[in-house]
Amino acid sequence: MKRFEEKTYHTETIYTGKIVQLNIDSVTLPDGNTSKRELIKHPGAVAVIALTDEGKLICVEQYRKPMEKSLVEIPAGKLEPGEEAMTCALRELEEETGYTTDSLEWVTSFYTSPGFADEIVHIYFTDQVKVLDQRPDGDEDEFVELMELTLGEAEELERNQRIQDAKTAYALLYWKLRVSE
Repeated sequence: MKRFEEKTYHTETIYTGKIVQLNIDSVTLPDGNTSKRELIKHPGAVAVIALTDEGKLICVEQYRKPMEKSLVEIPAGKLEPGEEAMTCALRELEEETGYTTDSLEWVTSFYTSPGFADEIVHIYFTDQVKVLDQRPDGDEDEFVELMELTLGEAEELERNQRIQDAKTAYALLYWKLRVSE
C-alpha cells in the first residue's frame, strides 16, 4: 500500500461535459476513516513555448470566462481522445498562431490543480518556427489575437497581471533560464 493512499469505494458522476467530468469519490483514508473527494476529470492539455527567429515569445490573448477577463498565454489546447501530446502541440501552435515547426522538444509535464483535478499539461519548446501559408481553422468558439513578445514585454505583462496562468508563467521562467545558459 502506498503511504497516505486513499482507497475509493464508490464514485458518483455528477456531471459529464464537453471538457470535464465531475465525480464525487467516497474514500477510505489511511487511518480507516472515510471522506468524500470532489474530483474534476480532464483529458489533459499541451502548451508550446515558441520563439521566433527574432527571439520573441509567441503568445495569444484570449478571453477567459472563469476569470471574466482576457489573458495573454502561450499557445495551448486540450488533448483529443487517443491523441499524442506532441501531435496536439503542433496542431494548437498552427491553429492558434499560424506558425508551424519541424522541431518540438518536450520540456516537462505538470498537474495544474492536483487538489481537485487530474489535468496534466505537457509543455513543448521550439525556436524553429515558420509562418504557414494558410492558417488552419481553429475551434469555432475560440477567438484569439496573436502577440509576439520580447522577454521584457512578457515580464511587464506578468507584472500587470495580464499573464497570470501557470503554463505561461512557467514558460517565462524556462525562457529566462535558457537565455542565462
